[in-house]
Amino acid sequence: MVKKSMLGFVCDQWAKVPPVTHGEVKDKTIVVVGANTGLGFEAAQHFARMGAGRLILACRNQDKGEAAIRRLEEATGYSKAELWLLDLADFSSVSAFGDKALKELERLDILLLNAAYAPVGSDGQFSATKDGWERAIQVNDLSGSLLAFLLLPRMLETAKQYITTPRIVVVSSEVHYWTSLERDVLDSPNAFELLGSEKYCTPKIMKARYLDSKLLNVFFARAFNRRLRDKSIIINSVNPGFCYSELRRDMTSMFMSASEWLLARTAEEGSRQLVWAAVGIPKKDVDSLKGGYVNLDKVDEPSDFVLGEQGEKWEEKLWVDLISVLEKVDARVNSIAAEHFS
Repeated sequence: MVKKSMLGFVCDQWAKVPPVTHGEVKDKTIVVVGANTGLGFEAAQHFARMGAGRLILACRNQDKGEAAIRRLEEATGYSKAELWLLDLADFSSVSAFGDKALKELERLDILLLNAAYAPVGSDGQFSATKDGWERAIQVNDLSGSLLAFLLLPRMLETAKQYITTPRIVVVSSEVHYWTSLERDVLDSPNAFELLGSEKYCTPKIMKARYLDSKLLNVFFARAFNRRLRDKSIIINSVNPGFCYSELRRDMTSMFMSASEWLLARTAEEGSRQLVWAAVGIPKKDVDSLKGGYVNLDKVDEPSDFVLGEQGEKWEEKLWVDLISVLEKVDARVNSIAAEHFS
């Protein structure tokens, strides 16, 4: 059972970050979500330098996405990157992206679910998406999960047709060690409907919302792997570490500035973990990556809240409730879940 201490966190942050792992991707198709800045952009640059067969930058904003394409080509010389629009705060955008991918992609080898939203400020203010969900729950958890479901059939086809092992990488965080979900979430009719509702999202709850959303990422990767019938793909969650990031661009406190100065990795250093999760090979065996939590080029144990008998109950509850929510958003989720998951 694991509960990472603050000392353990500091030691990880000060540890030398291993150099970027290089994988064979010249014939592979890679989708990087949230690729116009920060960790996503740095990871996209690494894949570009490796000569990815097809590299898709999934971005919310047309202008920023086009600027990222230009910056990437200038930095790497890679001229084949594509911009596809995707707004994780809008379920219809996620479904449309899935439609486009299924029509236009002959194969899909790596899906990097990187985009995230962090609630800002100490007042814990609730912010809703156009779909009526609390923004962090939809962006960090529901929409990424929906995209993974919609693209799973193409990834399974890729595994079979090209004799390869596609990967889904869910960007989580070590902050998942420092939170837990309240008992009333487990006892609720639907955990996500409660977590995403304005009534539940008090200032106290919202102060831990980013941490909770990263905990849900870990549960999702584990549940997806455990229940997937066809084990020909890998899904994992990954900790990039505490990095300089535009995710906190509106957080201007002296404490945050001092923390970044003392502890933060660069976005490029953090992106190396995303790349390792996508193409790296563990020293033990590759199967250890399935449902695994990646940190500093290895598979670590997640928090004690995730592990053990109670963790299994939470995982089952969250999985069932997630399917219940997403099948109402996109009817295809029902058939995908029935066909591919136990």
